Amino acid sequence: MVHDEPHDEVTGDRMNWLRAGVLGANDGIVSTASLVVGVAGATTEKAQILVAGLAGLFAGAMSMASGEYVSVSSQRDAERALLAKERQELKETPEEELEELADIYEGKGLDPDTAQEVAEQLTKHDALAAHAEAELGIDPEELTNPWGAAIASFISFTVGALLPLAAIILSPTSLRVPITVVAAIATLALTGFISARLSGAPRQRAIVRNVVGGLIAMGVTYAIGSLVGQSIG
Repeated sequence: MVHDEPHDEVTGDRMNWLRAGVLGANDGIVSTASLVVGVAGATTEKAQILVAGLAGLFAGAMSMASGEYVSVSSQRDAERALLAKERQELKETPEEELEELADIYEGKGLDPDTAQEVAEQLTKHDALAAHAEAELGIDPEELTNPWGAAIASFISFTVGALLPLAAIILSPTSLRVPITVVAAIATLALTGFISARLSGAPRQRAIVRNVVGGLIAMGVTYAIGSLVGQSIG
């Protein structure tokens, strides 16, 4: 009896979207929470905190999206260049490429005859795909999508940023900072858990790293805001 194993097939372009989404949300939480907490350390005026938070939100979201687009576009260009080179080599020296593919599978543990047979069969089916996967680790049909990564970053950063912004605006003046810090810690723990789940890393380490980093950022900006507020006041 054959059972389907619960393998995670979140690879290629889908993994790229998820990675960008988790990183965007994490950055949105940390940067916006730090910003509004810092401003709250300098002033109790809700309007000033809101303006600073919204400005940080949109600036950060656009920065994340554009940065992700440029980064993933560069990766996609590199993948296309490698595929073009492989395509040219297959056209000019097919025998050498076939031997190279056989050597790769022999190096993975197949005996020479089996490795040669596998290489020939895969080459007949789709030579470029076979060589791209074995030599480069690239699926020609699943190249990274810069627009997907950019959009995921923009949306996730905005969602992440809205949480601490809403927390500090909706809280009573005397509780703004502690409530915002608690909200940020909770959401950072969640993004740490999700990132660990996606990468298969230890969850506790990822959560602690996220929370500690956020606490340090908020603590530093609050201290700076308080000092600036006192000096101008």
